[in-house]
Amino acid sequence: MANVYIGLGSNLEDPLSQLQIAVEQLKSLPETALVGCSQFYGSKPLGPDDQPDFINAVCQIETQLSPPVLLSALQQIEIDQGRIKKRHWGERLIDLDILLYADKIIKTTDLTIPHAEIALRDFVLIPLAELSPGLVIPGLGSIETLILNLETSYLKPLIHL
Repeated sequence: MANVYIGLGSNLEDPLSQLQIAVEQLKSLPETALVGCSQFYGSKPLGPDDQPDFINAVCQIETQLSPPVLLSALQQIEIDQGRIKKRHWGERLIDLDILLYADKIIKTTDLTIPHAEIALRDFVLIPLAELSPGLVIPGLGSIETLILNLETSYLKPLIHL
């Protein structure tokens, strides 16, 4: 079983419910167990300012699914929930990203692990540190150092699952 972290985000159609549905769907993935989920956090959008704030979280799973198979399963959850990508870094009904997959470093046309923007996103780093203090991001260093290097953070803790 591989230890994997999944980033979740939504800012449309009751984002809190969208994340809760996605967490339930993660629990039902084959050959996968949900280990834990961070608090839910409110955050400002990284993209265009004319969209609602996001709700974000990170879930930790253990899975036997390979990275490409897991990516496909996450994309199917997004489709099943009704995700339609409107614009780059724009509003999302649901967004599920593989942040880390064990200690693997993967760069393909479809998948980059660790997630390409992981070191720049407070809404990823802070929930990751909540789940796994002392975590080392392959090729980037400790989670605590990455958090210290953030220029700003706009996170607001909302609820814990």
